[in-house]
Amino acid sequence: MTNSNTLEERIQAAIQQALQEPPLTDVAPATLTPAELAALIDHTLLKPEAGEEQIRALVAEAIEFGFASVCVNPIWTPLCAELLAETNVKTCTVIGFPLGATLPSVKAFEAGEVAALGADEVDMVLAVGRLRDGDYHLVYRDIAEVADAAHEHEMILKVILETGLLTDEQKIAACVIAQEAGADFVKTATGFSGGGATVADVALMRRVVGPAMGVKAAGGVRTAFDALRMVAAGANRIGTSGGVAIMRELLEGRLHSGAAQPQGESY
Repeated sequence: MTNSNTLEERIQAAIQQALQEPPLTDVAPATLTPAELAALIDHTLLKPEAGEEQIRALVAEAIEFGFASVCVNPIWTPLCAELLAETNVKTCTVIGFPLGATLPSVKAFEAGEVAALGADEVDMVLAVGRLRDGDYHLVYRDIAEVADAAHEHEMILKVILETGLLTDEQKIAACVIAQEAGADFVKTATGFSGGGATVADVALMRRVVGPAMGVKAAGGVRTAFDALRMVAAGANRIGTSGGVAIMRELLEGRLHSGAAQPQGESY
């Protein structure tokens, strides 16, 4: 386990270093082929009212377009794992979602449960309130317990920071803690708690975690223009419910500028 003093020192050093550079507020969209962008997309459906018909349609779309994964609530993990078994599309599910206020031991247990049901990747919400309180040790333990459970079953772990609820200093602290605790990705937002992915946040997160760790932009990414700007800012995974519309834009040669929309429906 990382020493508390060492963790605090690394956080403070990262804050000083990251905030020396001015925030990146705009960037030209990255140049990717439709297939290259599709391979970065977690095709997402996390609405509580979603039923089996919608989940089956989500999976069919992911297979058709070659998305990285489908991201669903845990109850749909077995169905998605079954439908995707003979494909390259991964099954991703969420832990402690959407508030992050579940006990660390419960999050770790949930990770083990979804692994047994066939999940390949898990996106957990960190303990947002405790992060805002500065209780870095608890946030570290929260992530580390899930990381241990995920990696025991060879799953990828993405940690949702909920950037819309955090200051830049808190975002940096969360990135450092997630990295120290063994997470594979840091991720912007759930899309359910206000705020969503921004170029500035993605660029800041990439600056803090460096090139070796994943950064996932999620929350309000609805258009190809949005998605490609997030990639240019440093994202190497995109979480969106608008994957099909994004792909159709690219395939039809349309690229409309516009700001990402942070509403939950646009996750």
